[in-house]
Amino acid sequence: MADVLRGTLDLMILQTLELGPMHGTAIAHRLEQVTGGTVELGPGSLFPALYRLEHKGWLVGKWGQSELGRRARLYRLTAAGKRQLGVEKENWDRVALAMTRILDGSGT
Repeated sequence: MADVLRGTLDLMILQTLELGPMHGTAIAHRLEQVTGGTVELGPGSLFPALYRLEHKGWLVGKWGQSELGRRARLYRLTAAGKRQLGVEKENWDRVALAMTRILDGSGT
């Protein structure tokens, strides 16, 4: 398992919720699934991030039921969250390009 790079958790959560509303555990499982187990988020990282993103207006949470019939808070992207996802993707593309150039020495 790898540590989540600072500043990437918001992007991962927003991108995951682009698929549709999910509760926190489903978000964590989805991220673990798509990364082949490289990203494993514990509740101590995930839930504070969800609350923070909700506070920023990028997500809205609503109490409902999980697929197992348990009470769970389901999160979905807001219009502002969709816009922010675009911003976060653009930022990531710039950082990824810079790192690629640094690592392969083509930045000179």
